[in-house]
Amino acid sequence: MRFGYWMPVFGGWLRNVSDEPEASWDYARRLTQRSEETGWDLSLIAELNLNDIKGVEAPALDAWSTAAALAAVTSTIELMVAVRPNFHQPALFAKAAANIDRIAGGRLSLNVVSSWWADEARQYGLIFDEHDDRYARTAEWLEVVDMLWSKERSSFAGHYYSLDNAVCSPKPVKRPTIYAGGESDTAKTMIARQCDAYVMHGDPVEAIADKIADLAARREHLGRTQMIFGMAAFAIVRDSEAEARRELERITRLPPEPPKGFANFDQWLSGTKLERELKLQEYSVSNRGLRPGLVGTPEQLRERIEEYQAAGLDLLLLQMSPQEEEMDRFAAQVIAPMKQAQS
Repeated sequence: MRFGYWMPVFGGWLRNVSDEPEASWDYARRLTQRSEETGWDLSLIAELNLNDIKGVEAPALDAWSTAAALAAVTSTIELMVAVRPNFHQPALFAKAAANIDRIAGGRLSLNVVSSWWADEARQYGLIFDEHDDRYARTAEWLEVVDMLWSKERSSFAGHYYSLDNAVCSPKPVKRPTIYAGGESDTAKTMIARQCDAYVMHGDPVEAIADKIADLAARREHLGRTQMIFGMAAFAIVRDSEAEARRELERITRLPPEPPKGFANFDQWLSGTKLERELKLQEYSVSNRGLRPGLVGTPEQLRERIEEYQAAGLDLLLLQMSPQEEEMDRFAAQVIAPMKQAQS
């Protein structure tokens, strides 16, 4: 199992708790450099221009300038940076991303996201496609980027994009791994065909095992190599289960006044095709992070993670709070013993 964490580009990750730090470069830099020392493998840098967690007027770090800066001050951690095709012209993106990968020495990877937030796109004057059109755009966008990274000159005439004998040099150290998520048939078809890794919202082991089997079968049908499988989750590790449960109750309790980010909740639900209805309690953390049940003692969490690993999961993408302290605790009590046992 590889262990990743969500970079705090929105500050903290709890929607119902207000006493978390604001998003800042100093915090992101310090956290990332510390994570290399404590055994973390990867950091996911989310891309939204508006703060989905703490409210749209709260600070939110830009994903790609943050990634470029982190590439220069780190040495081992994989930087998985989210990118939304409708926000990035693919040829210019391919050039910039290749340069960041060079700075990082080949540690860049992409989390390709087919946008869901219509209001954000409207505010920034950008196109927002309907669901299936978003994935059609993403498929074409990926084709253009791949072409620029693999050929000396590239020409392309598509529905959304075109190239005329374009050059992208220097190229990445190696082709960045392409991660993507989605639960509709359209999304899964595109991911199986064009991506290297499938990242999922949090779910119980049985549901994750079914999704892995589905994508693996789609991949095999296409004659492609096996995929990487990752899952988002929120982790709470404490010395006793009772302590962990008290912390869970604290972070999921809705305050009397709705949090500032609550207005986005209904729009997010209407803009995605989820397989099951989200419970209101799950609003407290993003990406269905509580469903995996990573709440308890170090021993309980290690046992739970081993169940996911046995189901075929390769990567955990974790949120926790307060992030710096909790990441150190998780690294010492969960990551280190598991990696030692695997060595």
